[in-house]
Amino acid sequence: MRRSPLEEGQRWLRQAHEDLKWARRLAEQGAHYLASFLAQQIGGKALKALLYASGEETVLGQSTHRLATEASAIHADLADRLPRWSILDTFYIPTRYPDGLPDGIPADVYGEAAAAQAFALVGEIVQYVEDKLRVWGSTG
Repeated sequence: MRRSPLEEGQRWLRQAHEDLKWARRLAEQGAHYLASFLAQQIGGKALKALLYASGEETVLGQSTHRLATEASAIHADLADRLPRWSILDTFYIPTRYPDGLPDGIPADVYGEAAAAQAFALVGEIVQYVEDKLRVWGSTG
């Protein structure tokens, strides 16, 4: 039996919450570069949750900007957040690969401040999606 759109969205959001818990633990242990990368991934999962809950059947890709753009076509109130949330895409490649940086390695470049910025941005996305799904769940 197929899940309802809301159930599928909730499933993706649950995984985003679980990932966020572990990303925070990584940051506490000093793995800020990994935590920053995971924050970008969590933002993508939360936006996929929103798109699935909105009725999309297939949602592909990892770009926060692309997923937020797609979601803003359905949720106009999201459009003003898109430029800010798109910053998370800067944590996608350079946090993982030395050749994504002009010099050094991600572990040396992405520190506590970077992780804090990534967590602040992903926190906004998760909260936005959580609020939307909660409203839909209470009216369904």
